[in-house]
Amino acid sequence: MKIVPDTSVIIDGRITDRVEESLYQGAEVIVPEAVLFELEEQANRGQETGLSGLEEIQKLRKYHEQGMIKLSFAGKRPTLEQKKLSPGGEIDSIIRELAIDEKATLITSDIVQAEVGKAKGLNIEYLEPELNHGETDKSIRDYFHENVMSIHLRKGDKPKAKVGTPGDISTKIIEDEVLTEKELREIAHDIIESTKRSSEGFIEIDKEGATIVQLEDIRIVIARPPFSDGFEITAVKPVAKIELEQYRLSEKLKKRLVKKQRGVLLAGSPGAGKSTLAQAIAEYLKNLDYTVKTMEKPRDLQVGDEITQYTSLDGKMEDTGDILLLVRPDYTIYDEVRKTPDFKVFADMRLAGVGMIGVTHANRAIDALQRLIGRVELGMVPQVVDTIVYVEEGEINKVYDVTYTVKVPAGMTEEDLARPVIEVRDFESDMLEYEVYSYGEQVVVMPVKEDKTKKPIWDMAEREIGREMKRYVKGRVEVEVDSSNKMTVYVPDGEIPRLLGKNGRNISRIEEDFDMRIDVQPLWEKAERRKTGSELKNVDINILKDKIEIDIGAQHSGKSVDIYSENEYVSTLTVGQDGSIKIRKGTRVGKRILRDRDKGKRVNILI
Repeated sequence: MKIVPDTSVIIDGRITDRVEESLYQGAEVIVPEAVLFELEEQANRGQETGLSGLEEIQKLRKYHEQGMIKLSFAGKRPTLEQKKLSPGGEIDSIIRELAIDEKATLITSDIVQAEVGKAKGLNIEYLEPELNHGETDKSIRDYFHENVMSIHLRKGDKPKAKVGTPGDISTKIIEDEVLTEKELREIAHDIIESTKRSSEGFIEIDKEGATIVQLEDIRIVIARPPFSDGFEITAVKPVAKIELEQYRLSEKLKKRLVKKQRGVLLAGSPGAGKSTLAQAIAEYLKNLDYTVKTMEKPRDLQVGDEITQYTSLDGKMEDTGDILLLVRPDYTIYDEVRKTPDFKVFADMRLAGVGMIGVTHANRAIDALQRLIGRVELGMVPQVVDTIVYVEEGEINKVYDVTYTVKVPAGMTEEDLARPVIEVRDFESDMLEYEVYSYGEQVVVMPVKEDKTKKPIWDMAEREIGREMKRYVKGRVEVEVDSSNKMTVYVPDGEIPRLLGKNGRNISRIEEDFDMRIDVQPLWEKAERRKTGSELKNVDINILKDKIEIDIGAQHSGKSVDIYSENEYVSTLTVGQDGSIKIRKGTRVGKRILRDRDKGKRVNILI
């Protein structure tokens, strides 16, 4: 049996596999010089595909020496002109000519090579990409235990993993053995093999010193000298797929997101949960029967099969945008909008009428807008981006509404200073927080403080909602109305699950009844805020038979008092009509005060 393998089956390891399985036992394997040329060129550029292919050739040499096959090299080495024409199939043509001259079977996993070979009358053995994965896919997944977000493997260091969820991440050493470069190269080789064989794997970028691979739901970055100072592999896997309902968005924000004439930026720091939110929005829009596409480089959003994921075309997102305008999606998720060309493509598609949702890095919500300024004409900014959603620790922390008007900016008094101004308002409260305008040759982003005087109707809302909360919560409840459609409720730690209910049912029903978004926080958090900048007052306690008594003073009857053990918050209680607070010894608070008193800690209060 005489066979000629092309580059595709050398790189993915299919020839050595079939030799080991005795399918090519005793075969004459003729490796084209053109294949060696391609592998050598890739290896010299530091590409993993070239290094993997050369390792396969070395395995074939070993099998030749063991008498399992007969290995030889033949054919001509491509010229410089043929190398330039290789994207058009020039090198593939050289490989086919060798198979014809040798009267050999051409082995390939390249469908185009196979079809052209059949047309020319060659004996072709086409090996389809396998659906199963190689050893590394298995071993790399072994690192991903529960809640592991990413794996970090580096030469001369112990394997590490980032564990947890957005907002609660810690780095842990997962093995005690220090990794060698040889081990990392073997892992990298197997990753490339697995990717080449998998129908759900692809190499996004393969350049000198860096290779980026997407293998199912794992994104892998392989870095090596000269790009990095040492061999390193980083693998990232999403730990959770969250539905949009779990973010408990207000109906107002949901309506904003489903309007096609919108430009939305999802902002946050790395690891904050931006992409997770983008995935949830994509699935939500898809379920409403909108056509949704994504633009990603690399492609790593975990979305359903109904959502097509596009990457850069010929290395240019501009070309991808041109194609998408022909496809005419209702919405496009752009992950990530970071460089000037990204913002320009985002703006172009947005102005063409496509609903755009971009993911961008920012330390604050306003920073996302500032990244756009200077890349898009100032007057066009609100038409490109009218909503900014800031994500922190996996939750939506801030939403801004971006609008355009002509006015005298805050702090200026002369009417002739009126000019076009971009207003950045809190989406829920409609409070103006920033103004953006031109001042001379500079663009000014100015914080603005509006009057936030509490409205009388808010007091009524606090009382009504406080009464409703008492149906679910034992102990003290404090309610703060932040705006006409948002409030914060403070309850004891242990009562939060009872208030939220299973899958958030209780709090969702209350939000629906009052048509307000409700943020639930532990009571101690508000107490700690009150303590900031205030002096705690030390008090004496009286230990009675079955209770503890703290004398506050008759003038404070009916007031709320925060109880502290030294500087640590314990509870918030109400002063009785006689001016004292009585605490039963058997309660959590009573036990804590007695235990801490035995340790020499004093009781402090803040009225």
